[in-house]
Amino acid sequence: MAEIAARADANINSLYRFFPNKDAVAEALMRQYTEALQSEYDAVHAHAADAAPEELADILIDLMVKLHPQARALTALLDSRTDWTEVRERAQIRERLRALALAGIKTALTICAPDLGDKEAEDVAAVVLNNMKTMVGMTMNDAPTTPGAPDQLRLMNRLYLAAVLRPGGLQAMQC
Repeated sequence: MAEIAARADANINSLYRFFPNKDAVAEALMRQYTEALQSEYDAVHAHAADAAPEELADILIDLMVKLHPQARALTALLDSRTDWTEVRERAQIRERLRALALAGIKTALTICAPDLGDKEAEDVAAVVLNNMKTMVGMTMNDAPTTPGAPDQLRLMNRLYLAAVLRPGGLQAMQC
């Protein structure tokens, strides 16, 4: 708690006034991240009906990069403190956040392309989420990359969503 207060440039007594222990801080961080994630996806959903698939691809890629600092802090919290939560509970938290991200992406996809089937939307959402994570790794130098690779990943994501979300989807391209 003293380290948290020091990093926040706050009086430790003020910190204890709002957060009686580190569990309360952790819960507040998780709640804040979940709310931020949901808010961002709500904004994406509001724009998805008018977005071209290529534009939606960029919006989704940029979203994960934008949220990365908060996600990194939450991940560090989950990984560093085994005394406040069990391993299984941490896995459940990660799974809930992953499910929220997948649901947000799937909803954006189906708003953009209402004829997209439910199963296909789930599969495409999983691919897009992994592309989003790869972009974060590339832009944060956490993954092997070259200077032009992020642009290539962005192009790949645009082409993929254009192929999937346009009428006929990938079936029209498959022989």
